[in-house]
Amino acid sequence: MYGEQRRGADPHIRVLWLIKGLGPGGAEQLLLQAARVVDRERFDYSIAYVRPDKTHLVPEFEALGILPYRLGSKHGGRLGWLRELRSMIQDADVVHVHSPVLAAATRIGSRTVAGGRRPVVVTTEHNEWTSHRLPTRLANALTEPLDAQTWAVSDQVKETVWRPLAGRYEVLIHGIDGTSLLGQRATREEVRRELGLHDDEIMSLTVANLRRNKDYPNLLAAAERAVALEPRLRFISVGQGPLESELGDLHRQTRLGESFMFLGFRRDIPALMAAADVFTLSSAHEGLPVAIMEAFAMGLPVVATAVGGIPQHVRDGIDGRVVPPGDPNALADALVALAQDPAARRRMSESVRSRAPKYDIRSAVATIEQRYAELASAGASRK
Repeated sequence: MYGEQRRGADPHIRVLWLIKGLGPGGAEQLLLQAARVVDRERFDYSIAYVRPDKTHLVPEFEALGILPYRLGSKHGGRLGWLRELRSMIQDADVVHVHSPVLAAATRIGSRTVAGGRRPVVVTTEHNEWTSHRLPTRLANALTEPLDAQTWAVSDQVKETVWRPLAGRYEVLIHGIDGTSLLGQRATREEVRRELGLHDDEIMSLTVANLRRNKDYPNLLAAAERAVALEPRLRFISVGQGPLESELGDLHRQTRLGESFMFLGFRRDIPALMAAADVFTLSSAHEGLPVAIMEAFAMGLPVVATAVGGIPQHVRDGIDGRVVPPGDPNALADALVALAQDPAARRRMSESVRSRAPKYDIRSAVATIEQRYAELASAGASRK
């Protein structure tokens, strides 16, 4: 059991991170970036997840000395993870939840723990509330007052929270470890050669899982129009997800051929960004995408839809182009304009590089750990 793994440790403050899965999604990547810079002398970190099919980042956490534990691995059934949740949270001083369903369960579970061992519960909301199903929103509306601290990753995420609760949310841009990204980049020529790109071709990179909220049909339609207008454009997508087969069929119905490639899950995102000329997102819903902050650190102009926190962080015409969601013509025209204007790409690249330090995750981790310490010291828990 998880508790047995932790006995014998002598931590200052025991922090348990809870998340739905450890696939290559934005919230998971934020946790991985945070794990690289946390204060191991003051805090003892552990992480648990539920989805048995989302284990892509487990090796990365293990390499950092944080051994992920899958809830429900000892008990069968769809809800077997609930049987282990209570014993895990009572072994922590602070439980930080990064998934709305898990958050509701953790808040309730924490109230069943005897007062002396009751952990502090804090949560981070990574997505717009409108992207969650109604039962999820209801569960969070009823249980969120039990949080000792609630963060939102962008102003827009906070604005979508039901009004009676929005005042309890504090916006905290979680950020990335840009230094680590730059240390992983490969030479542009090497990666482009691997991808079969010619020197004069313009590479658009998308890093987004194959899910509804990423609106890949919008991207494919935009790509088809863009390539017809500017044949030098090439589209590369990195990500995996439940729509793989459906999007493969949709791709085959277009005339894109090898002008649009789905690469699936990749661990070499910095290298691919080094090879790219522009970063593209066609999402219908977002919080503040980790991939956009990574693109900034790598000096990539961004073309993205005006959803979530994107319009507040990607300045249209300065850092890239921001277009309406669900409008493939506008997305295509923005991409073609940048493909045909290398001076604009250079200017935007300089702009995003200069702003990248704003998104250094060390600042967010320092804020979070200060709050952990305050809450653990006070033994706080909302009644």
